[in-house]
Parts: sequence; C-alpha cells; structure tokens
Amino acid sequence: MNEGVGRRTVLVTGSTDGLGRWLAVRLAADGARVLVHGRSAERAEEVRRAVREAAGEDRAEILLADLSDLGQVDRLADEVLARTDRLDVLVNNAGIGAASPGGVREVDERGVERRFAVNYLAGYRLTHRLLPLLTASAPSRIVNVSSAGQQAIDFADPMMTKGYDGGRAYTQSKLAQIMFTFDLARSLEGTGVTANALHPATYMDTTMVREGGIAPWSSVREGGEATLRLIDGADIGSGRYFNGTREARADRQAYDADARRRLRELSEELTARV
Repeated sequence: MNEGVGRRTVLVTGSTDGLGRWLAVRLAADGARVLVHGRSAERAEEVRRAVREAAGEDRAEILLADLSDLGQVDRLADEVLARTDRLDVLVNNAGIGAASPGGVREVDERGVERRFAVNYLAGYRLTHRLLPLLTASAPSRIVNVSSAGQQAIDFADPMMTKGYDGGRAYTQSKLAQIMFTFDLARSLEGTGVTANALHPATYMDTTMVREGGIAPWSSVREGGEATLRLIDGADIGSGRYFNGTREARADRQAYDADARRRLRELSEELTARV
C-alpha cells in the first residue's frame, strides 16, 4: 500500500471479526486512523489492542452499533460525524450469513427481513448519511463487501413473507448491495468519490462460514488483500463489481435499470420510517 493511506481515516463496519478485523489491523499498521465498528465492546477492545500492537500506537477508535436497527445506524453516523472532519474510505463489510435460529424468518419491528436489513439496508443508510463527509474528503472511496452468491430480488415479496429461505434471503441482500453500488457510482460521477463492490474470496475462514457448517476454502488474508486493492489500488475506477482481484459480471438484475429503480424506491420507503 502507498504512503497515502497513512493520512487516511477509514471506517470499516463489522471490524471485530473476520475480514473486517483483518482490514482494521492491516490499515492501522500501514498508518491509517481506523474507526472500528462492532456490536460487542469487549471484542472491539480486543481489536483496539491488536491495532496498538501492529501499529505501535493507538490508531483505533471504537464505535458500537447493531446494524439490524436503523436507529442505531443513524446514531453510528452521528458519532462518525462528531468524531472526524474527514472520511477517506468507507468499507461496508458488516454482514450476517444465511443461517438463522431454527431456520425461521427474522424481522424487525417494521417488518424488514433481517438479512436484507443488516447486509444491505444498513450500508445503504449509513452511506447516504456519510456522503457529505466523503464528498468533502474527496478523493475518497466506498467499498461494499458483497458476495458471488447472488439471486434476483422478488419485488412482489422482497421481505420474503412467503416461502422463506435463508439462502435466498442472503443472496438477494448481496445482489442488492451490488445494485446500490452501481447506482451510487453513477450519482457520484465528478465528485471524486468512487464506489465499488466485491466478492473478496470464496468461503473464507471466518465465523460466518464456520457457523454455516462449511469447511473454509480460502484465507481471510486472501480476501483482505483483494479488498485492500479497492481501498488503495490505482486505476480501480468506479461502479464495478470484482470477484477477488478480477472485474466480474454480477447477476443480470444488477444491470436492469428498472430493477435498480425499484430497489431505490423500496430502500427510500423503508429508511423513511426511521
């Protein structure tokens, strides 16, 4: 990574475990100021200690929020805005897998399905709340950590009230991230802010993968290096989807302008209720 990262402030959501933790420690070791987000204060403190050890100084600041609650997403945005006058990189990494207790559909008090809420809607809301700061800090970057597992959104029943399946809920939420990325990049043209999405690596050795009963195929470092490329690499562009370090083709619904419009309208409706 180049020396420029040392002057950056980076927010990594879901940075108390797995890929997010790896990124937080690595970025801090390379000189960045890292805003560490998680739900657990204890685990966040563990990351802060790891950052201190890697960087030789305390470069981490802790921000706690449960991203399944949009009210807490807003409080997270407020805290970021209160703590820093610049934000060079936003990594929307926090997410949950396909498995749920008993395989049942989980919703919040507003009826938003939990995977859609955490994996997509929280990042949508947080990004929009922080866009003025990202724009003021340009050149800056938004990186959305998605997945190669994608499935078209059923706009007739986007919250999956009928025939719920956790795998479909997960893959729909991940495609929503990519659709959002494409729209965001277009709206940010000329601002100096770029937005890209990636599938970092397949079945990394993370808690999410292990809890899903899957034997890991790749290391967290492999996914981390691919994500770092979007954070600090040259000539990355904007509005792209990558599989690891290679630009790739997302599910065809991501390229459907009408589908992206419907997702925008749904997202605006759901976030307007907060």
